[in-house]
Amino acid sequence: MRMILVDDEKLALEFLERQLSKVGDIEIVGKYTDPLIARDEILHRDVDAVFLDISLPELDGIRLADQLLEKKPNLNIIFVTAYNEYAVQAFDLNALDYIVKPVQTERLIKTLDRIRQRINLRAKSHVIHSGDIHLNVFRQVSVGEIGNMSLLQWRTSKAQELFLYLLQHREQLVRKSVLIDLLWQDHDSEKIYSQLYTTVYHIRKALEPYKDRFQIANTTEGYVLHLNQIVLDINEWDRRIGTLPPLTADSIDLYQELTKLYTGDYLQEYDYWWAESERQRYKSQWLKLSYDMGDWHYRNGALEQAAASYLNIIFHDSLEERAYYQLMVIYSEQQPAMVHRQYQLLESVLEEELGEAPSDYITEWYKVWQESNQILKH
Repeated sequence: MRMILVDDEKLALEFLERQLSKVGDIEIVGKYTDPLIARDEILHRDVDAVFLDISLPELDGIRLADQLLEKKPNLNIIFVTAYNEYAVQAFDLNALDYIVKPVQTERLIKTLDRIRQRINLRAKSHVIHSGDIHLNVFRQVSVGEIGNMSLLQWRTSKAQELFLYLLQHREQLVRKSVLIDLLWQDHDSEKIYSQLYTTVYHIRKALEPYKDRFQIANTTEGYVLHLNQIVLDINEWDRRIGTLPPLTADSIDLYQELTKLYTGDYLQEYDYWWAESERQRYKSQWLKLSYDMGDWHYRNGALEQAAASYLNIIFHDSLEERAYYQLMVIYSEQQPAMVHRQYQLLESVLEEELGEAPSDYITEWYKVWQESNQILKH
């Protein structure tokens, strides 16, 4: 595997190079202390992975990774950091892994195995034709090629909502009467159909840049939205989740890749009541996968990865009590101050958002832990 190492400390670079030389068939094609030079080299060279320090001058590792992944979305980035506080950002950026300094050979072996698995997985995965364009509806609606996504522009809010409703019911007939009840309940009945036809016209005009990728078929009774060579993120989600094998060391990367496809709730930025059922369905699936991953890592002693999973859950939904609880259990082994911190955060967010206290099982666990921690101090 071809790799580039980036760290502003020369001694740290040399140490990492020595550690890597012990654990496998690795070709280090570049070592850089300057992140700007490193960025140019990575973008113009054929590399499989980048080991990247987070605390860099001029351009920190998080921002550098974001820029690299925008141009090379399949690049394997491994963060090397002296702290674990960047776990959520690393996870959210689609980084493959992050390692806490000093880097140990046993930990590197696991990381290199994950790189190989991801490379093999992508080689065997579903191939998207070069002519396809992507349409994302997790969080915010965007369309285009990977690395060049943009928001759809609508002349009216009615056009936007009607399109998204047709999209939710894609490849199905949606009756005109249903659309009228949805969008024009209080309008003059004599003008309703005229407004419907005008809105559909505006949708077609907005979709013109994509030619025949979106087709709205008109029938006497209603409309059918057809997608041609469109990679829809929720279709990809449904396809992958339907073929997931049991969670094991061999399949953990499949779970990791799938959870990263979920960038936010379904149509999160759009307050449409009719989308709520689908929104909750996808969110429930994502939460189950995320908890399954965190629990699996915890059972297998990978506490950093377990914590990253639970932190990512909280990042997306700050009211998920169980995620705070699992973090408290992890931190109770070595970081007592973080146990207090997580409990205080949970207490604060529940009081502010819901006017409630943490669940009894969490409060009881915290009380028992505090008492036992005091005994150990004495």
